[in-house]
Amino acid sequence: MPDPTRSADTPAAPPGGVGTAASPVSALTAAIDAALAAKTMPAGALAGLADLARRIALCQGTVSPQVERTALLVFAADHGIVEEGVSAYPAAVTGQMLANFRAGGAAVNVFCRANDIALEVVDAGVGRPTGNFARTTAMSIEQAQAGIAQGAAITRATLARHRAQAIGLGEMGIGNTSSAAALTARLLALPVADCVGPGTGLDAARLTHKRQVIGAALALHESARDPVAVLAAMGGFEIAMLVGAIEAATQAGCIAVIDGYVVTAALLVAWRRDPRVLEGCVFAHRSAEPGHRHALAALGVSPLLDLGMRLGEGSGAALAMPLLRAAARMLTEMASFEQAGVSRAQAVAAPMTAPVIQAQADPADPGQTDGQR
Repeated sequence: MPDPTRSADTPAAPPGGVGTAASPVSALTAAIDAALAAKTMPAGALAGLADLARRIALCQGTVSPQVERTALLVFAADHGIVEEGVSAYPAAVTGQMLANFRAGGAAVNVFCRANDIALEVVDAGVGRPTGNFARTTAMSIEQAQAGIAQGAAITRATLARHRAQAIGLGEMGIGNTSSAAALTARLLALPVADCVGPGTGLDAARLTHKRQVIGAALALHESARDPVAVLAAMGGFEIAMLVGAIEAATQAGCIAVIDGYVVTAALLVAWRRDPRVLEGCVFAHRSAEPGHRHALAALGVSPLLDLGMRLGEGSGAALAMPLLRAAARMLTEMASFEQAGVSRAQAVAAPMTAPVIQAQADPADPGQTDGQR
């Protein structure tokens, strides 16, 4: 059944790990499914966790995946669209939060310490804001392409430095939910009202204003349709780097753990450039931003967590990382029925059909109706 949220010119999300009958991917899928079926549990008992284990194993190309070494990158940048009053916080907060990350005091720092994740923070454009995309392009095509390339290079270096088997991706940028909403609306052909949310906490009046600003910006940049052109017109410097980060991680066979709405908007750009990137991504959580729900539905994916969060920073990715580690260990360490000496489920015989005895009508009983006779 076609997805009603997907436009005719939006490519369908590829089913991760699907190949032809003779392909190595199909052979690996069969081996993974056989390994899962042999575990000491009723069929389907671990449901989504088994699906996660399958995704990780396919991404790593092995029936024995590992998620023991993990990293998380946070890209931070300023946005010129803040001039339009679309955020509850001033632009200066981006730089202040960058300092907070580096001092170890933000939520993502706490979550990374708790889960043994190597955290690195990247200044993608703090103090160097994009153009105000309500009035001009956010950046040039060349700047967008350079940002993608730089994000990819940073990610490859991070993966090598930490030998990471999964990498979380997060962001910080006052005003960047406006970019996320504009990118989502354009790349998925969705109504502005479905994509724009309160961000850092706008009241009803300012939310209405934000929708109007983004609606007008989409009209201003009507000609931007190519994914990189859309990114350049209405994106952010940190979003451009996130596009490159997603592409580099998935090309390296490292699971990219997508955080919330803004990172998913970056994923949409990467996905429109090459739909295969989706096969290497895991979606950490469902943001409270309404546009995120529509983006996830259009991609045909389910997030691991749904806690009503809308913080950003990579906080959801940091919280989801232990689930990846547990899923991989389940596939590699959980005993099979044979190893544990546990009996498998028995086939249930079909129940015998009881004979149906028709009651005979008593012609002497005038109280019987036709249905009783």
